[in-house]
Amino acid sequence: MATEVKKGLASDPSELADPYRGQRQYRTLSGIPIKALYEESDRTDGGEIGIPGQYPYTRGIHDTMYRGRLWTMRQFAGFGTARETNQRFRYLLEQGQTGLSVAFDMPTLMGYDSDEPHSLGEVGREGVAIDTIEDMEKLFESIPLDQVSTSMTINGPAPIIWAMYLVAAERQGVPWTKVRGTLQADILKEYIAQKEWLFPPEPSMRLMVDMMAFATEYVPQWNSISISGYHIREAGSTAAQELAFTLADGFAYVEAGIAAGLDVNAFSPRLSFFFNSHIDFFEEIAKFRAARRIWARHMKEKYGATNPKAWTMRFHTQTAGCSLTAQQPENNIIRTAYEALAAVLGGTQSLHTNSMDEVLSLPTEKAVKVALRTQQIAAYETGVANTVDPLAGSFFVEALTDEMERQAEEYFTRIEDMGGVLKGIENGFFQREIAEASYRYQKELENHQQIMVGVNAFVEEETERIPILKIDPSVEKEQCQRVQNWRQSLDRGVVQGTLDALRQACSTPDAPIMPVIVDCVRAGASEGEICAAMKDVFGTWRERPVF
Repeated sequence: MATEVKKGLASDPSELADPYRGQRQYRTLSGIPIKALYEESDRTDGGEIGIPGQYPYTRGIHDTMYRGRLWTMRQFAGFGTARETNQRFRYLLEQGQTGLSVAFDMPTLMGYDSDEPHSLGEVGREGVAIDTIEDMEKLFESIPLDQVSTSMTINGPAPIIWAMYLVAAERQGVPWTKVRGTLQADILKEYIAQKEWLFPPEPSMRLMVDMMAFATEYVPQWNSISISGYHIREAGSTAAQELAFTLADGFAYVEAGIAAGLDVNAFSPRLSFFFNSHIDFFEEIAKFRAARRIWARHMKEKYGATNPKAWTMRFHTQTAGCSLTAQQPENNIIRTAYEALAAVLGGTQSLHTNSMDEVLSLPTEKAVKVALRTQQIAAYETGVANTVDPLAGSFFVEALTDEMERQAEEYFTRIEDMGGVLKGIENGFFQREIAEASYRYQKELENHQQIMVGVNAFVEEETERIPILKIDPSVEKEQCQRVQNWRQSLDRGVVQGTLDALRQACSTPDAPIMPVIVDCVRAGASEGEICAAMKDVFGTWRERPVF
């Protein structure tokens, strides 16, 4: 195999050591200029560093951090049917994973049953197919839901999938007060970046508030919304944009809760966050530290929260899927390890490490085990968990933290001036900012201002082939038959009665919706039936094109 050699290579030995030195710009991945040397004077106006476990939590939300408890190792998993994914869950738990994270297929994410025409060719392909409470029960068969914490990456139909999870716990004999986990549910991020919504923004925000209220009253250990910057970054944003837009979404949920009469000290401690850990090591660490400080200050000073738990930002991190390459895929193991280390040094509470084959397919069993072992080696062999925030006081890290905070605050001002997050979504502000950042990065790759090993440098003529996971087409046929059999087994009059009650609740301003969705699930209504009933009232939404 041949390795690409840069044309016109100079005879200077230093250039031989770094053939791209002449084209490199010393900036972060997001474009922040980096000095050759940092000194104390570089952060004269910086924010407070503080002490771990104390306001403003720059150094972490717990005083002992990983000496007291390691981060939750929560590998994202889901494919095929509920039974197949249940086997993967149990395998990961046996391998030492400490929390579950569910990936749903596209029909489930978009609120369609597997046998609907829109679902053709997508069932079980990029996540697990969940249509009914029967599927949810099979997904967690032999996994006690009072002993495991579960994260679910679901947004538009989040209330329905959450109701299925709660009813599954109920049928296991587990009271909701003992159920622990996180619902992504961040619908604002969908309008900004991922594009998987069901309803227009206003009724979607009503559902978010309803879920916050329901969790506060009935499921006190559940994180009602995991406010997600991950997908904003995967769409092409800079680190500062990810930070600013994610926190702006979080503040929008806080404001919506307060406007609905909820106690900020009661509901906001159950809001959590989900960030991307990209490949620029120090920029990511600075982003995480700045995020905690910004959240604490705004919650205390702007929103008047007096409960210290409302000031603390808890977040899950996933290594950057968009940093992985199909070329030389084993390099992805190395990228993931560095990204995981940045998340840990940045103080994450939970971590998913991507598998080397995720750019090609859902991960194989071997690939996901290597990804999990990456976390375990970081935790038990590297020593990074031995002391709290070991990078604190670094002139470079603190100056970069200050700069991330400064850029985020500039964005907050712009968003407020345009009338808030919903107005920004409607006029395409967030979409334009991300598109422009993505375009700039692509041009930098093409000009070798950014180097991606195996893609625009150190390229090999042959592409290495590795085993990938393939979903048998029979999975879709079986799942379609299963949901049809399920519908035929039910008392359709009872199901229709609960769906009519749901339409009535959606039609009544300020009426609670979550309890009625739970009733629909108990009666056996499918996800697609419940979504259709809600669309009858709320309608659908098409975003304004951005050019």
